[in-house]
Amino acid sequence: MAIDPYAGCNIDIPSNLCTLETCCLAQSSFNYIPNYGGNIFFAVFFGVFLLPQLGLGIYYKTWGFMAGMLFGLVLEVVGYAARIMLHDNPFDSNGFLIYLICLTIAPVFISAAIYLCLTRTIVLYGQTNSRLAPRTIAIIFMASDFLSLVLQAAGGGIADTANTHQAAQPGINTMIAGLVLQAVSLAAFLIVVADFSLRCRRGVLDQNPAKKHARSRMLFKVFMASLLLATVVVLIRSIFRVAELWGGFNGALWNDETDFLVLDGTMLAIATICLTAFHPGLAFGNQWQAANWTFKSKKADFSEEYKDAQPLASL
Repeated sequence: MAIDPYAGCNIDIPSNLCTLETCCLAQSSFNYIPNYGGNIFFAVFFGVFLLPQLGLGIYYKTWGFMAGMLFGLVLEVVGYAARIMLHDNPFDSNGFLIYLICLTIAPVFISAAIYLCLTRTIVLYGQTNSRLAPRTIAIIFMASDFLSLVLQAAGGGIADTANTHQAAQPGINTMIAGLVLQAVSLAAFLIVVADFSLRCRRGVLDQNPAKKHARSRMLFKVFMASLLLATVVVLIRSIFRVAELWGGFNGALWNDETDFLVLDGTMLAIATICLTAFHPGLAFGNQWQAANWTFKSKKADFSEEYKDAQPLASL
């Protein structure tokens, strides 16, 4: 049975002092009570994947990837735990702030882990096949991620401290800007991946035997497909959150929990499965460390890439 969110409204009581007995749901952050079972499921789901990500990261020494995934998963767990708090008390401003910020910024860290995988893949196939050097890709996309993170976190804080929906609009607009930037970054990332793939088909790949063996493994090919799928579903989630916030806290999407659980929670759950079941450490094998790159000069990178080549005079 649907609950009338406007039944029992009492504007004389501040929202921070409201209870379900004294105020209406429209005076809370949603026009619904967050589903207990659904939010517990996602909190447990993301929590379960923390252990394999930690174990695989340590075993294969994928430190940067591990850090991005762990930060993202912890924020997902905390965010869904906050939604469980809101099930018990939908007027809890602290629970709402934790939920809003954590679940909004968590995918930023997962996106960073995805970006790192591409930089290593470029080294594995040969940097000459990429228009951009790995360090350039890292700088561009991680700087974009950082700005997106700041905008989303700041917007969430502004929106939560507002006393009315109208006063919360500047914060919502700031969050939308951060989410749009994240969506644009992911779309640009997919373009970079497509361009690199095309150039690899037409160009000359790195002929190092160890790299050739790593690229030829079925596990690596499945990893590449799973990485693409993870990127697409995170992009879908980002587009959904833009649309959700675009309508404001009174909008239909914001107040539809089913859409949120499917287009936010489920999308990130798919990305988590992809990036754990087909972990880059498993896919790259001993080539994850070999495909490392640095922030050295372009000349130094060129020398490093061709250090094993034989001089022409010795042929």
